[in-house]
Amino acid sequence: MMINLKTPIYSEDVKDLKAGDVISITGTIYTARDQAHKRIVDDGEPFSLDGQVIFHAGPIIKEESEGYKVVAIGPTTSMRMNPYEADVIKKGVRVIIGKGGMDESVRQALIDNEAIYTVATGGCAALYVDSVEKTKGVTWLDLGVPEAMWELEVVSFGPLIVAMDSKGNSLYD
Repeated sequence: MMINLKTPIYSEDVKDLKAGDVISITGTIYTARDQAHKRIVDDGEPFSLDGQVIFHAGPIIKEESEGYKVVAIGPTTSMRMNPYEADVIKKGVRVIIGKGGMDESVRQALIDNEAIYTVATGGCAALYVDSVEKTKGVTWLDLGVPEAMWELEVVSFGPLIVAMDSKGNSLYD
């Protein structure tokens, strides 16, 4: 059974989820890869991350007359964010979406902040884009399209598997 979470997402929404649970997300999610994570840690968050969802993804974007459209979006390897992720989670992020495992510092941050790490299936960029209703905005476009933080409105974005829960359990153990 898939559990649909609606943003903003807080500790009480994720604290009972277990590694192996399958979820989807409706509301706002933000993409953020290496350079965006580094900038958040070095320069501060561009907006409140409390209750937010971060997706490790570099979407393919098409500029249109009325704004931007996501053409494809799939997960990127999350371990690249290990040096920054614990600090980003401490800012109130409750759900991380990515691909592959993350390290012990992230596991501890998930426990300390009652957050979860979920995995999206690699190679399904065309599937996930169907859940993107619209692109609401972009931050740090100076980093380039894949590294910018894209604000996306999504409906039933998933399936996502809880790979690391807020109790320290991990599918990678």
